[in-house]
Formats: sequence, structure tokens, C-alpha cells
Amino acid sequence: MLKFFPEEIEFKVPQVMKTTKWIKSISESNGYKLGELNYILCSDDYLLEVNKQYLDHDYYTDIITFDNSEEEDKLEGDVFVSVDRVRDNAESLNVPFETEFRRVLIHGLLHLMGYEDSTDELKLQMRAKEDECLMLF
Repeated sequence: MLKFFPEEIEFKVPQVMKTTKWIKSISESNGYKLGELNYILCSDDYLLEVNKQYLDHDYYTDIITFDNSEEEDKLEGDVFVSVDRVRDNAESLNVPFETEFRRVLIHGLLHLMGYEDSTDELKLQMRAKEDECLMLF
């Protein structure tokens, strides 16, 4: 089950039904079932506190993914998304907010599928997979 939760902000997911179907389709086409997947949509300050409390990082980020999966082929987790950071990134990258928002949503899903972005090479692979997924929207 896929859910979106605005946390301490007022925000509506653009094209929520289409976005939900898209995320489910991406997971299924990669051989995964979708279990309990929660997207928590929040502010920069809220996500900074999550980053400090759980990862011991003192900096802003656009996304933090917590993998709660217990089965190898079933994706479950909590994906925290800073809507503030997504807006800023969209502006600085000169892309529509909705495109950057979808990129961040799928980025979290890809982390749950095992994709990493800890090196420059892995970041390039992650970006290519994000682009591939965005084309399917």
C-alpha cells in the first residue's frame, strides 16, 4: 500500500492517482511487490531534525529513505521528502517542480530497490535510472 502524508506542511501531491500508479508500475516492472510504502512530505526543518536524530547528519537534504523491507521481493519503507528542498532544487536546475518532485519520489524507491549513490559512478547510474523512470510517467 502506497501512502502520502503531509507532515507539518500543507501540500497536495500533483496528479496523485497517476503518480501512485507510476510508482507501483516501476516497482512491479523491476520485479518487486509494493508493501507498506509511506512518503512523508515535510519542510526543510522537519527533515533536518530527522537527519540529525536518525543519521547524525547536520545538513539539509531533499530525501531520506528508511528501508523496512523484510522480504527480498517486497518493498516497504518510509521516504521523507523535503518539499522546500525540492522547490529550491527545481529552481536551481531550471526544471518544473513536478518533474523534480517525481525524480525525488522515484529516487527513494530506487534506494529501496538497492540502488546507491555514494560515489560519482553510482550517482550517474542512479540518475540514468531516474531518467528512465521519468520517461515512463
